[in-house]
Amino acid sequence: MINLMDMTGRNVMITGAGQGIGKAAAELLYQLGAHLTLVDARADTLEGVAGQFDASRVLTLAGSVTDREFIARAVNQSAARFGGVHGLFNNAGITRTAMIDKMSFEQWQQVIDVNLTGVFNCLQAVGIEMKRRAEAGEQDAGVILNVSSDAGRRGTIGQINYGAAKSGVLGITMSAAKEWARYGIRVNSVAYGIVETDMTEVLRGPKFREKSLASVPLGRFLGVEEAVRSVAFLLSPASAFITGQHLSVNGGAHITA
Repeated sequence: MINLMDMTGRNVMITGAGQGIGKAAAELLYQLGAHLTLVDARADTLEGVAGQFDASRVLTLAGSVTDREFIARAVNQSAARFGGVHGLFNNAGITRTAMIDKMSFEQWQQVIDVNLTGVFNCLQAVGIEMKRRAEAGEQDAGVILNVSSDAGRRGTIGQINYGAAKSGVLGITMSAAKEWARYGIRVNSVAYGIVETDMTEVLRGPKFREKSLASVPLGRFLGVEEAVRSVAFLLSPASAFITGQHLSVNGGAHITA
């Protein structure tokens, strides 16, 4: 039987790969046959994830997505090791929660640096590598998947920095999709609702749990293993001819025409 999500021989770079959605994405993509380039700010968590895989199919690189020189080196190392970067899961992100009138500039800037500028840094470096291979005649040079959020579409209380960054990711996605379509490079985003990760612990806790669940028509939170199925789809040949799109995976919490 044909597996339309077969990733055999394709190298996928995953940022924020040490935990949560990034870790789960690495596990699923590995099972689908992909080579993995795992990037995270913490070397210890990276090694813990990589330890469960065949070392010949995994490259780990510790550093921040805000460091442009590090990202450039990471892309070069990844391409040299696996013959190119064929997919990017632009997943790294942080939260710094505060109401608007209480938010410090440092809290604002930290989130913008990682969640918006970091996305641009990785997209630009990987996109240049993909474009080079496309200009050399390689077909299907690559796919980029950015992580946005419903917060970037409808706003969120206590996270104006996060909402602004994730809204910006939507614009980055659409612009890159238009610029690089002529090279066969596809760029999409995935927007999650409340996923069962450390970042949503407060929303899923006793104080907000009932209200949070009431906003989800399917009546439950999204597990990380479920969340990354959308990642595999959008990075795989199964999503051919899809570009510049934003896929909401939120149990119906935000529905648009």
